[in-house]
Amino acid sequence: MFSRTLRAAVGHARRLPVLTGTRLQWRHRALQVRACADARAATLHLLDDCLELSYGDTPMRFNYVWLRDHCRSESSYNPATNQRSLDTAGIDLRVRPDSSRIEDGQLVLTWPGGHVSKFSLDWLATNTYEAKKQGVVQPRVLWNADIYERADVPTASWEVFMSCDAELRKFLQSYLLYGIAFVDGVPATVEATEAVSQRVSLIRQTTYGGMWSFTSDFSRGDTAYSQLALDRHTDTSYFHEPCGIQVFHCLKHEGTGGRTLLVDGFHAAETLRRRSPESFRLLTQVPIGHEYIENTDSHHNHITGMGPVLNVYPWNDELYLIRYNNYDRSVINTAPHDVVQRWYEAHRELTAELRRPENELWVKLNPGKVIFVDNWRVLHGRESFTGLRQICGCYLTRDDVLSRARGFSLHV
Repeated sequence: MFSRTLRAAVGHARRLPVLTGTRLQWRHRALQVRACADARAATLHLLDDCLELSYGDTPMRFNYVWLRDHCRSESSYNPATNQRSLDTAGIDLRVRPDSSRIEDGQLVLTWPGGHVSKFSLDWLATNTYEAKKQGVVQPRVLWNADIYERADVPTASWEVFMSCDAELRKFLQSYLLYGIAFVDGVPATVEATEAVSQRVSLIRQTTYGGMWSFTSDFSRGDTAYSQLALDRHTDTSYFHEPCGIQVFHCLKHEGTGGRTLLVDGFHAAETLRRRSPESFRLLTQVPIGHEYIENTDSHHNHITGMGPVLNVYPWNDELYLIRYNNYDRSVINTAPHDVVQRWYEAHRELTAELRRPENELWVKLNPGKVIFVDNWRVLHGRESFTGLRQICGCYLTRDDVLSRARGFSLHV
């Protein structure tokens, strides 16, 4: 139904050229072995500096040290702990196998001294660089408000969510695809919010504590603790590793306004990549500082963090983190003069995309509705409000959320 909108986050991404100006001159040796594994032909060549393997339609090259380092024999790898036993620093950097063959769907290598390594051809095809650079680390649905609303993403029910793993799996799938997920029917207490959060992951301790609850009393010297509107932003940009997931629950609101704004930062960034690839690239290259200074009667903090606005994996150019917070961005002193003007122009282009009305998803967080937000992807804000408004929530550890998802065999 929504196949037009479901796509990987980098499905349309411009790939970085790899070794565009370099061609390696292969000198083939006489050895050439053909075999059949899973109905696919495998062709093997031992070259001077690597092993070249064609398996089906997949040409692959493997460094000899890499092959010895990744041996899965009992003396090299402990399957009980999934840890390497081999001392990588002890491998001869000029090592090469004495012999090689393909047998029963495996690459079999015999090394100097007689050690034998066996690799499944499927395992090699999955773990080669050629496959990695074409793959996606985490499939996503990029959305604007219309796409998300038409997708009719299911909301988890508190009663089922807390006891049913199938409901938790569906919740995690929605979270991974869209960067946001909801649980309805949660009792409007800090304790219940803590319980529903811990159902997903470990709560991350920060300078704000574990669970936090606040009103518009300006108690922490931050605009979040006010009744003012907040523009779209990501949280904790001043941490070296920004918090991965944040949880919000409105426990009480006796007034007007206060809707929550959500914007898919990856959707905006990928639009920028298509329209202005050089601006996108610049925002991935210039490190920018962020800073949080707090001096109140009970809290004294000075936290700084550094990183580009956009972060991509170097091997496939896939976007994985956006660090966008105009409130907490500190002095720009990490870019030379001839780059600063271009950075401001690129930042303005990204900001224009983030502020397009069609990209704004507005949600009213009433008591009972808990939202989980991917703080590495989805920006949030709010409209101004009147009256007493009490919000509670927490940050979750990103690694443990992804670990939980992998436990359900979800693609992360």
